[in-house]
Amino acid sequence: MSVASTSSVDLALGERRAGRPRRLHLLGFALLAPSLLFLALFTYLPVVRVAIESLYDTPHGTGAAAAFVGLGNYAKVLSDPAFRQAALNNLVYAVGVLAPTLVLALGFALAVQRSSRFSTVLRTVFFFPSLVPLVAAASLFFFIFLPGVGLLDYYLGKLGIRGPNWLGDSDIALWSVIGLTVWKNAGYYMLFYIAGLQNVPRDAVEAAMIDGANAWQRLRFVILPALAPTTAFVTVIALIQLLTSVDHVIVLTRGGPSNATNLLLYYIFQSAHENFDYGKAAAATLISVAILLAISFGSLRVMERGARGDG
Repeated sequence: MSVASTSSVDLALGERRAGRPRRLHLLGFALLAPSLLFLALFTYLPVVRVAIESLYDTPHGTGAAAAFVGLGNYAKVLSDPAFRQAALNNLVYAVGVLAPTLVLALGFALAVQRSSRFSTVLRTVFFFPSLVPLVAAASLFFFIFLPGVGLLDYYLGKLGIRGPNWLGDSDIALWSVIGLTVWKNAGYYMLFYIAGLQNVPRDAVEAAMIDGANAWQRLRFVILPALAPTTAFVTVIALIQLLTSVDHVIVLTRGGPSNATNLLLYYIFQSAHENFDYGKAAAATLISVAILLAISFGSLRVMERGARGDG
């Protein structure tokens, strides 16, 4: 074979090899196209639309054109006492749910981490509430919380205790909603801790036992540090769930009494579908999303430090 023909073959092979990555890139974009289309239509486009609507005041039922108000809707939301109350309620709700839920989830996971027939039954019992739809769970707890005749007051009466108005007392109503949420979510987050416990170094636990560490010391100094990434991840998804759930509030209290259980998402629902103030609802939505992103980002940073072992 001549030198010229060898060079032409090498050139052809080079062009073919250079074209292969290009075809692979095009194939990758083609495979991603359906997902990107749905993401654009149902995530990014609605966000852009909400951002635009937050800059306009749209009078309902007057036929008047939408008026550009700039940041006026944001100022209206931030100066609204109902929004501040909803934000405070959401903070109390998130903290009140998150702490006991994580403690219960970890306790459940520690109780059922070893495979046995009894632990299988316990896993089913603990996980079952998470399978109940939130609306159904709220309807169930509505009858449990009925003053005087509800299941909770019935058993309190057996002890000679008269229960309060669980959903009608502004000092107690939010804690009643918190109790429902903890009952429903603890079993679900238990699954993450069960998975996390599989990655706890057994040699570290055994070394602590040899050194004479009791169960509490092993949990505090060995197991909990190893579960830090799991806890941070569960915290993020739990906060997202807590800030985006409103079905139980609608069923149980509709934000009452006296806005005691009004959460951010229900405030947005009221602004849009009861007061028909879409600009205000859009502004409140973006403010809530910004809060959620800030909390999620902070929790993820904690998770990264825990994964790197920075403490």
